[in-house]
Amino acid sequence: MKILANDGVSQSGVDAMEKAGFEVITTNVAQDQLKDYINKNDISVLLVRSATTVRKELIDACPSLKIIGRGGVGMDNIDVSYAKEKGLHVINTPAASSSSVAELVFAHLYGGVRYLYDSNRAMPLEGDTNFKALKKSYAKGRELRGKTIGIIGFGRIGREVAKIALGIGMKVVASDNYVGEAEIELEFYNHQTIKIPIKTEPVSDLIQHSDFITLHVPAQKDYVIGKEEISKMKEGVGIINAARGGVLDEVALVDALNDGKVSFAALDVFEKEPKPEIQLLMNEKLSLSPHIGAATLEAQDRIGVELAEQIADILQPA
Repeated sequence: MKILANDGVSQSGVDAMEKAGFEVITTNVAQDQLKDYINKNDISVLLVRSATTVRKELIDACPSLKIIGRGGVGMDNIDVSYAKEKGLHVINTPAASSSSVAELVFAHLYGGVRYLYDSNRAMPLEGDTNFKALKKSYAKGRELRGKTIGIIGFGRIGREVAKIALGIGMKVVASDNYVGEAEIELEFYNHQTIKIPIKTEPVSDLIQHSDFITLHVPAQKDYVIGKEEISKMKEGVGIINAARGGVLDEVALVDALNDGKVSFAALDVFEKEPKPEIQLLMNEKLSLSPHIGAATLEAQDRIGVELAEQIADILQPA
């Protein structure tokens, strides 16, 4: 059987799939040519990440498909319910990239409280001529220790964020429509562990108490954080969105950055991805990355191997 990893897959994933007896194709096929390629090559498994979409029309046009796999968490680029109605298996890897996304959140957080997102722009331009002035302008940084982080969405990624936050001495509040309480386990040297239970609370409470707010929810019909929610936040709050474009109102965010209500924000995802609004790209109070939350070597290895295991379990049952 043939597997088309249209958005790529790690070498460890390829090796695991080939070891299980599958032929793996890593050619990147254009979206409008995908139907013909799948049918011509009798593809049984289509693996995608965020670039390729798998809609009803493609599913109907490709009877050879048995499995659609998403390397990552969100599956908003796949018509999941329809695929399952047609008898296809739809798989993803929700746990594989959780740590990577959580670490990116803190990369942005640390960069935010010390203005690194801006100083990294200014130093190459003015570092040799305006060093003392730059030093003064970036001399009012803050520490994360002792501050409160609000985590909206307390699934796997949200809990990984909580682990890091607790580990560096932050206070954690969390909100989730489906999770009432979660136990966070911190692991230390020599197999020592500490378990900390965290009860969730409504978003309306979380936004009032948090110094920093990070979003970890799936794609939504409406904004989770909009103008009204921002108005109820602390003055100088920091906001991070490494979840999905469309869960945070970017217009309201820019307005709040401009009037100082929000001290800084970080975006790894965008409403108009892959062409973010220019006012976002040029805003000096925004720390930006191009949707790289899961893009670590370790996460991609885990994703590839986990997909291989799931495919083998489905197509080669014991």
